[in-house]
Amino acid sequence: MSHFTKFLAFLLFMIAVALLFSVVFASAGVTPRQDEGLLLDTYQRTKAKLEASSFGFPLVVESSERDDRVHVDVYGIFEHPFTSIVNMLTVPASWCDIVSLHPNVKGCTYSKQLSDWLLTFYLGSKAYQPLEDTRSVISHYRSVDRQGYLDIVLNAAEGPYGTKEHRMRFEALPITGDRTFVHVSYAYSDSVALRLVAKIYFATLGRSKVGFTVTGIDGSGKPIYIGGPRGAVERSAVRYFFAIQSFMNTLRYPEESRFSMRINEWYDLTVRYRKQLFDLDRKEYLAAKTKEHENQVILQRRIASGNR
Repeated sequence: MSHFTKFLAFLLFMIAVALLFSVVFASAGVTPRQDEGLLLDTYQRTKAKLEASSFGFPLVVESSERDDRVHVDVYGIFEHPFTSIVNMLTVPASWCDIVSLHPNVKGCTYSKQLSDWLLTFYLGSKAYQPLEDTRSVISHYRSVDRQGYLDIVLNAAEGPYGTKEHRMRFEALPITGDRTFVHVSYAYSDSVALRLVAKIYFATLGRSKVGFTVTGIDGSGKPIYIGGPRGAVERSAVRYFFAIQSFMNTLRYPEESRFSMRINEWYDLTVRYRKQLFDLDRKEYLAAKTKEHENQVILQRRIASGNR
């Protein structure tokens, strides 16, 4: 392997971790908003798009990029009552089971300090990694839950490589037929250094990586998808949407079966979109997640007992 190829491989890891932070964490000090009226208006605005979604089920991805800021919104409908979603997602531990489905999240633990819930995310490469070989970041969990509206925020002070103002928010409100309209939003501001690295990466190793927004049609009549950082954040946004969906879908099964069913369902959902979301073959993904889950459970028990 040449020095240049090794350098590009290192850039790949930097970009993956930086953009992963961009869609996991919210900027420090951000508190949940109280705007169910706005969310209801958004549901009315996107209702037709949801019904005609190219995903084959109600899911819409919207994104924008301006200067150093990328923003992605994912809207969808869960076939679960609003109360069920509130009951599960207002439990901070549930988010560890959700985010760890992402290939780059090698584990997640939770703890409470006074009245503040803290989630620690362990990030690494897509292949299996023990927790001691990962990069850890602490995130603050906050939620607003009142009749007919749920708003959850994860906060971290800042991300790697000079990234800042990271923001992740999950909102939900009940609609007809025991269904729930959900919104996952992601935004971040990058740094000059990261923009330079990203420009090099997406012009070389990452030039084939795309998101979901269609920017045009090629000579064969096939869609052209957005690339670059905006495409990368779209990919991770949809991965996390599918993670929440898989978590909720498997709750009706016995607890001892849920993890195995959850990782299989997440894989089935993502593999439909090979151009955007394929990273590992099924056997490798399931084996990695099974071992990483074992590591996560062991570490969580140590934390609960006061031994880290």
